[in-house]
Amino acid sequence: MEPELKIYKTQLEVAEKLASRIYSIVEKNDSKGDKTFIAVSGGNTPKILFNILAEEYREKINWSNTIFFWVDERCVPPEDQDSNYGMTKKFLFDKIDIPEENIHRVKGENIPEKEAVRYSSEIDELLKFKNKFPNFDLMIMGIGPDGHTASIFPNQLELLRSEHVCVVGVHPQSGQKRVTLTGNVINNSDNVIFLIIGKDKAEVVADIIKQRNGFEKYPTAHIAPENGTYEWYLDENAAKLL
Repeated sequence: MEPELKIYKTQLEVAEKLASRIYSIVEKNDSKGDKTFIAVSGGNTPKILFNILAEEYREKINWSNTIFFWVDERCVPPEDQDSNYGMTKKFLFDKIDIPEENIHRVKGENIPEKEAVRYSSEIDELLKFKNKFPNFDLMIMGIGPDGHTASIFPNQLELLRSEHVCVVGVHPQSGQKRVTLTGNVINNSDNVIFLIIGKDKAEVVADIIKQRNGFEKYPTAHIAPENGTYEWYLDENAAKLL
């Protein structure tokens, strides 16, 4: 399944459009009395999105019905500057009124292999199942210049097909361990949305969309939700080679 491309001029416009899309998903579920289960990514890219959600949707979104998980997490304590949870807390949770019990972080300070099992169990307990895997309403993803997504790197493509909910990925350069959702869980979501900004992503974006240069080596190329929507939100810099 190829993604639907949504290309906007600036990073700010991309984030504004994506924030509106997230709002529509949450609002639809909320109108039915359903909770929205969201998995978010870390790194620098989502910061602008989280700022907009905190500033423009603080009163609009029913945060009490919005449940947060993480696509992946670096195995560091929550106060560490590399913590995906810590970044989300700073740019979003500290600015909105959301119940603490709605936030389900990966405990990066734990032993990675044990934490992957614990986090898998927590997801299993809270989410509904579809196709033998937990079913998230929304998965907000990113892509690295090397084509990785979540913490599934080009040298660990087997994690895409793992039968587990969470596994331990390893950054190929730093050796840092990370707890990550697997490809089967990502592809089982109702909505999979990539937020892609910056010219350093242009080459890998073009390779995947145009299916060139051995694109199969990129983990992102293997994301293809079978029963949900699939969208890429890009700025003009990330899309300039398309």
